[in-house]
Parts: sequence; C-alpha cells; structure tokens
Amino acid sequence: MKRRKSLFIHLSQIRLLAKKFAIVLLFLSAFVLMLINKTDTVIIDKTSSVATDIVSPIMDVLVIPAKTLANVYDYFKELQKIRDDNRSLREENRQLLQLRDRARALDIENRLLAGLLNYTPPPESTFVTARVIAEEGDAFSHSLIAYTGNFPVKKGQVAVSDKGVVGRVDKVGNMYSKILLVTDINSKIPVMVERTRVRGILSGDNSPLPRMVFIPLSAELTVGDRVVTSGVAGVFPPGLPVGKISSIEKNSVKIKPFTNLERLEYIKIIDYNLDGILIDEEENE
Repeated sequence: MKRRKSLFIHLSQIRLLAKKFAIVLLFLSAFVLMLINKTDTVIIDKTSSVATDIVSPIMDVLVIPAKTLANVYDYFKELQKIRDDNRSLREENRQLLQLRDRARALDIENRLLAGLLNYTPPPESTFVTARVIAEEGDAFSHSLIAYTGNFPVKKGQVAVSDKGVVGRVDKVGNMYSKILLVTDINSKIPVMVERTRVRGILSGDNSPLPRMVFIPLSAELTVGDRVVTSGVAGVFPPGLPVGKISSIEKNSVKIKPFTNLERLEYIKIIDYNLDGILIDEEENE
C-alpha cells in the first residue's frame, strides 16, 4: 500500500511540473514570435517570398486546364458567330446580285426606250411601243412576234426602231402581232436614194442585206448613199430612214439596214392613217 501511494504521489508531481513547463514554453514561444515580428521583418518577408515562388508555378500549372477549356469555349462561340455572319452575308450578297441584275436590265431597257424617243412621228400619227418576244428567222422567213396589247394595230402599219424602218405588220392577233422584217423574201418596200432621188423597191431575200430592184439603168449610185422610203403607193410615208448602199454590182444593189435586226428588243408600230395600208383578209370578210 505504501509503495502504491508513493508512486501515485510521484506521478502527480510529474504532471504538475509538466504543466508548469508547458505554460512557460508557450509564453516563451509567443514572446519570441512577437520579438521577431517587431524586430526583424526581413525574415518573414523572405519566407513569404519563397513560399510565393514555390506556390505560384504550381498554381499556374493547375490553371492551365481551366484556361484551355475557356479558350476552347470562346473559340467555338466565335466560330458559331462567324458561321451566322457568313450565312447572313451570303443572303445579302444574293439579294444584291439580284438587284444588280435587275438594275442592269432596267438600264438597258431605259436606253432602248430612250433611243426610240429620238424618233418623233408626225402629229397626225399614233404609235405603240411593243416588246419583241420571239424571232422567226430561218431559210424561208424573217419575222418576229411583238406584244402590242389592246392597241388597235392594223396590217401593213410600219414598224421602226430608233434608227429606222425594220418592217411592217403582217398579221394581227388579240395581244400579239407578227412583224415582217425588211429582209424577209415577202417584204417589198418602195424606197429611194436620198441624194439622187432615184426610186426603186427594197426587196428582201432572206439574207442580212436586202436588194434594191427596179432601178433605172442610168441611176447614179454610190456606196454609202442613204436609202429612205419614197412614199409611193401610200403604204409608208416618205423620208423614213431604211439603210445605206452596201455594194453595187451589175444586177444587184445591196442595202445594209440601219438597224441590227438580230438584236431588236423594242419596236415602235406607227399608224400614219394612210389609204395604202393593207387590210387584213379577216376584216374584208
């Protein structure tokens, strides 16, 4: 009993001594830290700098995947925006191309119509501007179809362009008319040479250059002379420009029309109210 009691007393004294030593050690540690903080901040700053140098590269490495994901997201987002912009630009470009083509067509049409306005018919005549919708050019006929609408067109009326006579009305429908060109083999127009007043008949032969026939043998003709309508027979009025002499041979005088008959888009059909205008057979019936 005495031995056990003495052992217990001995352990209690050790615990009490350890507590006292621990308290003293804590006070000393706190005092040392406070002393270091107050007296020498260089050590703390250096320690902080070293820690920062060690931790910063590690943080940079850890941030790389996040930056990569953010960049990939921004890339695809920008790619989608570019794709939408391209789609919008393609649509705008398509509309602009359509507007450009329409503007070109209107510009050409305006020039053609302005050209037709250069020729002003006499006050007593009436006219209609018709659009050429079809051409009938082959070995047997040279004619075209024009849209005349509800205008009262009659057979035999003269068809002109901005440069001169192109033919005459051959057949009349409800909305369309057939124009017999001066180059057609069935076309016969009384003409004369403007310089010498020599008369003849402009006869088509289905070639680009019609012939002037029934010319007096003593006629003075020169290549380049202007040929106009003579007004004989009251079919066409006198003085309408037709073409110029292209070549003079023994039995053939070729006339080159002022108008390019292969590129007609608009013509003017004029009613001069002449008695010699041919009447449709249907009207006679």
